[in-house]
Amino acid sequence: MLFNSIEYAIFLPIVFLFYWFIVNKNLKLQNFFLLTVSYIFYGWWDWRFLILIIFSSMVDYLVGIGLEKQQDNARRKMLLLTSILVNIGFLGFFKYYNFFAENFLKAFTIFGQHPDITSLNIILPVGISFYTFQTLSYSIDVYRRKFKSTKDTIAFFVFVAFFPQLVAGPIERAANLLPQFYKKRYFEHGKAVDGMRQILWGLFKKIVIADNCAHYANVIFSNYSDYSGSTLVIGLLLFTFQIYGDFSGYSDIAIGTARLFGFNLMRNFAFPYFSRDIAEYWRRWHISLSSWFRDYIYIPLGGSRGSTWMKIRNIFIIFLVTGFWHGANWTFVAWGLINACYFLPLMLTKQNRKHLDIVAKGKILPSIKELFQMGTTFFLACMARVFFRSESISGAFHYIRIMFSASLLTIPTILPRRLIPAIILFVMIEWIQREKQHALQIDSFKLPEVVKWGIYYSLLIIIIFFGGTQQEFFYFQF
Repeated sequence: MLFNSIEYAIFLPIVFLFYWFIVNKNLKLQNFFLLTVSYIFYGWWDWRFLILIIFSSMVDYLVGIGLEKQQDNARRKMLLLTSILVNIGFLGFFKYYNFFAENFLKAFTIFGQHPDITSLNIILPVGISFYTFQTLSYSIDVYRRKFKSTKDTIAFFVFVAFFPQLVAGPIERAANLLPQFYKKRYFEHGKAVDGMRQILWGLFKKIVIADNCAHYANVIFSNYSDYSGSTLVIGLLLFTFQIYGDFSGYSDIAIGTARLFGFNLMRNFAFPYFSRDIAEYWRRWHISLSSWFRDYIYIPLGGSRGSTWMKIRNIFIIFLVTGFWHGANWTFVAWGLINACYFLPLMLTKQNRKHLDIVAKGKILPSIKELFQMGTTFFLACMARVFFRSESISGAFHYIRIMFSASLLTIPTILPRRLIPAIILFVMIEWIQREKQHALQIDSFKLPEVVKWGIYYSLLIIIIFFGGTQQEFFYFQF
């Protein structure tokens, strides 16, 4: 079930009404209701996916209880290893089996060997990369004694399957989300209104920006050898806005929906295209994943401590893992490697935490220096995106060669003139609201109600009349 579908438009208000008016008297019943509708939401794609998420939830639930009771370190490590093997094993099989099988076959073929390794017709369960990391972080935190295990089966299962963030995050930590299922929840009008605003902005980003950009970006990237360098620049820019509008739009809808039901999810995007260097960009892009890798891989490896060699090793490991998490293709590994190369000079010169504040805070416009920094960071992010979007590494290099050929100076053959004003409006609103949690957080402006409703209806009209052809959310494939 897609957030931008008719089915979801029917599903959400029905669930909302039942949640607050039918099952609101009993916390256990309310949680059980959320679990039921979350499984309906997830099973809408394929009911077989439910078997996997239920089994994964059961394993980590039992592992958590075992870790809480067990005092023997060796046995606790075995329990944690069980959680890791189950979660990473499922993820590895469904997402990476064919990748490794095909690459092993190619490697042996070079040496004249032809082993009988067959690929499988595996359906990738939607959201598996997200909920396996969520359950795994729970087991690790309980193992580290940073969080007490729960014996509330329903609360834990709905923590894993909570439908707003199940399919594409944010990847929640148990310490933030799980305790919210223990407490009686009361309807808060202000929170619900703000949630609706965030949903509206997320739909605008997805339907108007991402889906329209996707149409042109797909055409250009699929036939890039037929176009001029200037057209390929347009294609790259459109894909860059597509992936941001698509993924951050999903996160906005997820966070806003959770607020309708009385929950606070972690922020996942913080206006990353206004970053002044790559380090700041990664603190603002897909925050839940970046912080997950930081806390569970980067810091345990030593982080930025130790010798220069260890620092370099850790940076490359974390970015290569980040790339590989996104998909079973060498292009994602290359994308991770490129970002590691971007990040490394900042870390070695201790400039990676230079920009912790908001750019041009309290000002209308950035300085010339800040504008240059943002432009440079945006350019670097775009260039890495060529590898992220391309089908192969050779295709990515070919795309770049054409893009920087003499045809770069020609007039683009594809120029979405109707989309350009929408993108400009989108960037302007996000720039004005960059100090807020989301772009429609407008209470502080103390605008008259008629103006507020004018903004809401204007966005709704734009969504209805200027939305692109419905596209599945880009990150569902991960």
